[in-house]
Amino acid sequence: MENKKEKVILVNVQTTQTDEAFEYQLRELAELTETALGEVVGVLTQKRDRKDSRTVIGKGKVEELVNLCAELDADTVIFQQELSSKHVRNLQESVDCKVIDRVQLILDIFAMRARSKEGKLQVALAQLSYLLPRLMGQGVNLSRLGGGIGTRGPGETKLETDRRHIHSQMQEIKKTLEETELHRQRAREKRHASEVFQIGLIGYTNAGKSTVINRLTDAATLEEDKLFATLDPLTRKLTLPNQFQATITDTVGFIQDLPTQLIHAFHSTLEESRNMDVFLHVVDASTSFIDEHEKTVLDLLKDLDMDKTPMLTIYNKRDLAGPDFQPRLFPNIVISALDDNDINRLKDFIWDEIAKMLVPYTKDLDASGPEARTMNKMQQETFVESIEYIEEKNAYRLRGYAKSNSKWLGDKATDAGDE
Repeated sequence: MENKKEKVILVNVQTTQTDEAFEYQLRELAELTETALGEVVGVLTQKRDRKDSRTVIGKGKVEELVNLCAELDADTVIFQQELSSKHVRNLQESVDCKVIDRVQLILDIFAMRARSKEGKLQVALAQLSYLLPRLMGQGVNLSRLGGGIGTRGPGETKLETDRRHIHSQMQEIKKTLEETELHRQRAREKRHASEVFQIGLIGYTNAGKSTVINRLTDAATLEEDKLFATLDPLTRKLTLPNQFQATITDTVGFIQDLPTQLIHAFHSTLEESRNMDVFLHVVDASTSFIDEHEKTVLDLLKDLDMDKTPMLTIYNKRDLAGPDFQPRLFPNIVISALDDNDINRLKDFIWDEIAKMLVPYTKDLDASGPEARTMNKMQQETFVESIEYIEEKNAYRLRGYAKSNSKWLGDKATDAGDE
């Protein structure tokens, strides 16, 4: 039997945002709520110079919210603004249902979406670090949480009696994650040493990254029209039309005002993208908030000190974009990930751009000596475009491409050049 959806009222206060940005915040909050299996039954908004220090919204609006909750039989109230423990305590004196904020909502979705042990641990750490400073004086308000949105994961424990336990739990999780990170680091170093070209797939949540990776590879990742459909990083082998091989790693979707707890907790997940040779930035070409989405991704890359990596932009959902759509980031390609011809064009585009980042080489290897083994290794570790037998030299001439830091381009592998 399908779980009964929680009835949710959204609250947002407009201070300095433009009307368009304010509407966008509300629309995204509604999408997040639906992703968390909630049903938006009402919306309460207010224009103020600044948010109320006691209850975020003014006294009159709190009364309006109380009446709205009763009238719509709401289970949960979700604020766009981050709530302190004082805000929640003051609101709960009047509001007789669960009150949470956008950060808790996002953490809750991450708790639902995490599949791997590491992903679950990272979410638990983020939730605990968010909830801990908000436990002071909560008492009965926490028991009101009951279950559902905002309480999945560690929120289900009796938090008010578990403050000491939470501290030790957090230490335990951090220790486990540090061990996992060491394992990840070794795997990354191994990949780096193997000279494999690494591609990272990034983009605003719901831009179509999972569809792109599924169409480019044989990856069976979750494809859903929901925010944060993919949470755990996934790496797959990508073979381009000319047989050039690379790895492609899908990452968690970026979002505006990503909770800082998540940036810290997902440090190792985002670390996966730190040593990429190129980013494929997937953008939803059909959204009217394309500017905000692009800015969010670019700003977050800058914050994570990952903005120096070359980036190719894939404008996805071409079929849904309006006739006036104009790409803003370059180099780019405009596609629909559901169109086979577009996927073929995308593969050609990726290779053309990668070729510009690689160093072309020509190398002669003695056909009779031990260099035959060298040829085998070069075929594995570089992209060999052609092999030609030079009879007068009894040598094989390899032409191909390698990463700029490849050992095959060093002194021991000096280009033989054309005769």
